[in-house]
Amino acid sequence: MRFMHLSTFIACALALLLSANAALAETRIGLVDLQRALVETEEGKAAKAQLEKTKESKQSSLDAAQTELRKLKEQFDSQRAMLKEDVRQQREMELAEKLNALKMRYVQDQQTLAVDEAKVTKPIIERMNRILQAMGREQKWTLILERSESSVLFAEASLDLTNELIRRFNAGEGKK
Repeated sequence: MRFMHLSTFIACALALLLSANAALAETRIGLVDLQRALVETEEGKAAKAQLEKTKESKQSSLDAAQTELRKLKEQFDSQRAMLKEDVRQQREMELAEKLNALKMRYVQDQQTLAVDEAKVTKPIIERMNRILQAMGREQKWTLILERSESSVLFAEASLDLTNELIRRFNAGEGKK
């Protein structure tokens, strides 16, 4: 009786081990670098160019304001010794206020650029996700990981699906 329970237990354990090995053999994990795909697709390149143009425009405007503030500071420094105490303090406060306004403008511009980037890239990433879903179903991938987000230290090149994603995206796949 005891032998029968032990043999049943061993048979069940062996069956579990064999089924686990079979499941592992069928597991397919793919990788994709969405950041690379984003900058290498035609739409991604256009989005990046649009964002760069906006960034350069904002930076140019900030540079001009910074140059103007520098001139005012230099002018103030050259006149400082000749100014009355109350006028000197007033100008120092004005310069400090202008510097704070410039800093706040910089922060606002950075936030605006981040929002703009999210708006421009969101539909591209959503489309890439639809393509990856289709690739996962078609090619029977068990799991597809995002390479830069999952901290993958090593993977066979054959597991990288980025080139296929870029090709299929540029071919027009995944549009609603």
